[in-house]
Amino acid sequence: MRWEQIDWNGGTIYVRRVKKGTSSVQPLSGLEIRALRQLQRDYPASPYIFQSSRLSPLAHDTIAGIVERAGKLAGLPFPIHAHMLRHGTGYYLANRGIDTRTIQSYLGHKNIQHTVRYTELASTKFQGLWDD
Repeated sequence: MRWEQIDWNGGTIYVRRVKKGTSSVQPLSGLEIRALRQLQRDYPASPYIFQSSRLSPLAHDTIAGIVERAGKLAGLPFPIHAHMLRHGTGYYLANRGIDTRTIQSYLGHKNIQHTVRYTELASTKFQGLWDD
């Protein structure tokens, strides 16, 4: 990701999907904007938001290692990988009652069947069904 993908005034970031997904503009929270501003101050010479010590974009293996180490430090009893963050987001949104189309758009899925699995397994999907 590059700094030019951030709209500082609008508080958004353009997420370009590299596989077959749909690119989109995502909102940034105030906390995220402050953290990104700090990164930009710390590393003003690089066009990349997340970079190596050589000011090049982080390699896939580097990111995988960071996520794996974070899982171990958190004491998780199973190995984790970066894509689990994406799955976790889908399940979290589904459990909050967010509709399937919104989750599909947020995750950049072209095929809604990739999104349906999150809502099918949502623990809250039947809550309130019979409330008067």
